[in-house]
Amino acid sequence: MLSGDKVGLRARHEDDIPILRTELYDDVANAARAEGGPWRPITPGSKDPRLVVDDTQQGHVPFSVVELEGGTLVGTANLWGIDNHNRSAHIGLGLLPAARGKGYGTDVVAVLCHYGFVVRGLQRLQIETLADNGAMLRSAERNGFVREGVLRSSSWVMGEFLDEVLLGLLVQEWKPTPGA
Repeated sequence: MLSGDKVGLRARHEDDIPILRTELYDDVANAARAEGGPWRPITPGSKDPRLVVDDTQQGHVPFSVVELEGGTLVGTANLWGIDNHNRSAHIGLGLLPAARGKGYGTDVVAVLCHYGFVVRGLQRLQIETLADNGAMLRSAERNGFVREGVLRSSSWVMGEFLDEVLLGLLVQEWKPTPGA
């Protein structure tokens, strides 16, 4: 397990899936903001590709996020779009509603930076988030990410187009946090 100050990132366990499905992906408004496409229901018991890990897929590394104190599942995190030639990847995360507002997002981003830069040897990490996602913007910027641009009206979310903010961090700009 990779550890930060408050959270750990570990492999996805089978018993994580029903919790993540119910608390993150069955919440239409939340899922519509987090996914790149429209929300759609997934039949219970089916192999939901957002949750079931395919260990053969090299360009995507999913984690379950757990509290260090007690090991309670609090969300998901992933490094995706991994490009080994250009040594870059994207960061994504989703916290369960009860885990939001506790500083976990900032810690998750720090641990993903450690994983990307130290473990994977990447040069650049990138985050794309909706412009009104203040929590993710703060988590990224607290970890040294720089706003590189705004994609105007690029995301269709629940009946309206929203701006998306692009943030980047280069390995030479990264300041590791103790414990990550």
